[in-house]
Amino acid sequence: MAKKANDTGIREIISSIRKGDCSPVYILMGEEAYYIDLIVENLEKYVIAESDRDFNFNVFYGNDADIDYVVATAQQFPVMAQRKLVILKEGQSMMQAKSQLERFAPYVSRPNMNTVFVIVYKGEPFTASSKLMKAAKESGAVVFRSDVPRDYELESHARDYCASRRVQIEEKALKMLCEYIGAPLSKLFGEINKLISIKGGERRITCEDVERNIGISKDYNNFELLNALSSKDYPKAIRIVNYFESNPKTNPTVVTTGLIFNYFSNVVTAHYLADKSDESLKSEFGFRSAIQLRGLKDGMRNYPPAKAVNAIHHIREFDAKSKGIGSYLNEFDLMREMIFKLFT
Repeated sequence: MAKKANDTGIREIISSIRKGDCSPVYILMGEEAYYIDLIVENLEKYVIAESDRDFNFNVFYGNDADIDYVVATAQQFPVMAQRKLVILKEGQSMMQAKSQLERFAPYVSRPNMNTVFVIVYKGEPFTASSKLMKAAKESGAVVFRSDVPRDYELESHARDYCASRRVQIEEKALKMLCEYIGAPLSKLFGEINKLISIKGGERRITCEDVERNIGISKDYNNFELLNALSSKDYPKAIRIVNYFESNPKTNPTVVTTGLIFNYFSNVVTAHYLADKSDESLKSEFGFRSAIQLRGLKDGMRNYPPAKAVNAIHHIREFDAKSKGIGSYLNEFDLMREMIFKLFT
């Protein structure tokens, strides 16, 4: 059986499981549940044959699991089968979960090679200095850490998911979904599945599909507002803010200003890069599309370094005023004021 390296990627883990090349121990941890659940689903489907499950497949849940009994079960040999599968789910629901799970370290360091033992912990990951992680490193256990993706990482996850489903998606439609739905990934991917189901045999998702079925306007969203700011289209920017004001629940200003702040932070960073070539910008900011690159270059052209820095000052000023510091205007009046200052 091949020995696995720690911190293996999701594709490699699932590919190995489906080939039957399983590790004796999997530690799945982190606050983003989607990929953890996907790995568990594949383990349950491929590790044990249906005919062998009665005696060789055990599932425990953290809130009522006895650690000594779980370890004893994992140490048992399979019954008339090549191996057995033992999964501890919801490890985070244990009392003093992390300290309790550390008690698995002796087993993890010397596991039963005829058992596939899985620890599922949906919470803040263990540190490398913990007993459990040291034991995992010693034995070559598969460790998968699933962090909640940052806003700028959502598009990459959604694009990969669409590719895995053999579905094309327009770049603007992708941005609209990621901006409007956001994390967790299960929710974002659920909406993509909804669109795939609605489209039937057609394997392409368009902006119109998103607008018609998810309830997002293709003309009035944060993506279009950033376009208006980067190209200095003041009338369009104000029209979008007015639309946001008429739909405040689906267009919270805290999300909008966060995206604007990130955008101008990127513009400032780009101005001070030694290499401003297209390839350098793509590499620095992880861009995957021409639209992203064009938006940044428009901002660099229309907002020289001093103006880009001033833009960040105005955004921070908006943030303070929106919290009642030095102003009693409502948040959308403050946003219009901020945009006016960005343009002037």
